[in-house]
Amino acid sequence: MRASWSRSKALGSMLLLLTLLLAACSAAPAPGEGGAAGVGSERGTGQVSNLSSGSKDSRSGTMDGDAQSAEEKGASQGADRPVVYRDKYDPPIRLTTVWGIDPELKFKNGETIDNNVATRWAKETLGIEIRTLWSVTDSNNAFATKMRLALTSGEPLPDVVTIGDEQLAQELIDSGLFREAGSLFDQYAGATWKRAMSLDAGVWNPYIRDGKRMGIPVLDYAYNHDYLLWIRQDWLDKLGLKAPRTIAELEQVMEKFKHHNPDGIAPEQVIPLSVGFKNRLSTWMGDPSWVFGAYGTLPEQWNVGAEGKLEYGSIHPAMKEGLRTLRSWFAQGYIPPEAALWDETKTAEPAVAGTAGIIPGPYWMSGWPLSDTVKNVQGAVWKPYPIPEGPEGIAMRHGTRFTNGVTLISSQMKHPEALFTYQNYMFDYYADPKPGSVFDNGLFQNYDYDIAPDGALLRWNDIPGGHVNAVRYLLVRDGARIPDAQIKALLSLADGKEATTRLEKEVKYAYGLETPAAAKVLLSQKQTSFKNQFTGPPTETMQSRLDYLNKLEQQTINEIIYGKQPLSAFDAFVEQWRSGGGEQMTDEVNAWYASTK
Repeated sequence: MRASWSRSKALGSMLLLLTLLLAACSAAPAPGEGGAAGVGSERGTGQVSNLSSGSKDSRSGTMDGDAQSAEEKGASQGADRPVVYRDKYDPPIRLTTVWGIDPELKFKNGETIDNNVATRWAKETLGIEIRTLWSVTDSNNAFATKMRLALTSGEPLPDVVTIGDEQLAQELIDSGLFREAGSLFDQYAGATWKRAMSLDAGVWNPYIRDGKRMGIPVLDYAYNHDYLLWIRQDWLDKLGLKAPRTIAELEQVMEKFKHHNPDGIAPEQVIPLSVGFKNRLSTWMGDPSWVFGAYGTLPEQWNVGAEGKLEYGSIHPAMKEGLRTLRSWFAQGYIPPEAALWDETKTAEPAVAGTAGIIPGPYWMSGWPLSDTVKNVQGAVWKPYPIPEGPEGIAMRHGTRFTNGVTLISSQMKHPEALFTYQNYMFDYYADPKPGSVFDNGLFQNYDYDIAPDGALLRWNDIPGGHVNAVRYLLVRDGARIPDAQIKALLSLADGKEATTRLEKEVKYAYGLETPAAAKVLLSQKQTSFKNQFTGPPTETMQSRLDYLNKLEQQTINEIIYGKQPLSAFDAFVEQWRSGGGEQMTDEVNAWYASTK
């Protein structure tokens, strides 16, 4: 077996060390002949396979400092330390973290965030003892504030932390206190995890510094915030209308909804199209950015232009037609008079109350919040439809990134490979488990599922003591997600397949009856989905001028839509944006874009 020795023992054990090293070299595979083995789900043993090359021990392996990549050596203060990967650590090793606790997260059985069913599972199954340095209830950006204070005050930093706030993530990476993570991923991530990450190679881009991958992207489900139109089908039916396919047809439907409402609601109380842009035009519910997409641009993101370079969508000439349309809709009362003050959840209120006829949003809105409409309006029916085309037959929607944050690893972490012991298990056995396997019914019994005496699966309110979203207890947000797994489950149900896998059961029972059909509608317009093409770290000009440019943009757009400025104010805004740092920012963005090719 390969061995390693501390420097303090080196002189006294020289002959023995040389003997061991020669033996190890003779047993190790030559470059290109072996290397780290992936974690294969085909093992089916409930254990993650050993990733270290040359090991004869099915439970553990070592990697000498000489076998580490130059990238890893240069970034880690402990690069001369042997790295030992294990399926289970015995005795257990300790891993520290910090938590921003969702205010809605529930606990049961006297548990806390640092002592619960998930922390006990990690210790018993993997030999990883997760210790909490600190935790805060994450309201009003409390977690980001606490993290920044810890950074500036010199408090001990966690071994592992998952960050959802993009700006905070960049600050932590730039602090130099977290190590390069890409080489660890290459060495230790299992096959399932690597396949999931390969679905979009660009997920690494925001966390690259000088060619080094400084954080591990947290994967999310594909198309999670792509959107379509949810329309009151019962209103369409009562008025004898078909679902709108174009912007022009949409205007006709909105006029009927408002002035000839089939439920007899007074025009001033009807919101034909519930949208809001308090925070952004491109958001996750009540989103109006597709209106601009109907004319050929998507605001607040970088799109590929005619010459193959990136252009900022909010200054594209097509924005004027989108602004003209929204300005007209505002004047006619088709969109809320408070749209500039409404955030995403506010746009759902009239839809749930039964006074809105159309709301843009993701495919999962059938389960929440639209399922509550029938509580207020008997017979209310929402159906999903494609986003409408503009006069030239164009339709565009902003696409969803496959990530939901980043996991950072401290440069002082003694066992950085332990993160992969944890996450490999989650990807192999939780992300998309096969029927009958561990986590097939859910994560933890009596938390997110239970089994009745007759063998029936219990969920939600049927669980004794109440349902707990135990996935929030896990070390990495959402546990593990394979981007295309959920949409595949939905499409299977839409095609009439019985729900047999855990993901199929979850989307069937928790996401609303119309969700599979909505997923099919969404993918019928797959070609209309356009992601933000700039995914790199903030450029120099962004760091100094982006806040100013964003405020200028939001103010101008709001005032044009509200009729406080003429449509020509858009041209003045574009010039001001360019001269105020936008031109330099565009050059920097395209320099980054060229480097990715």
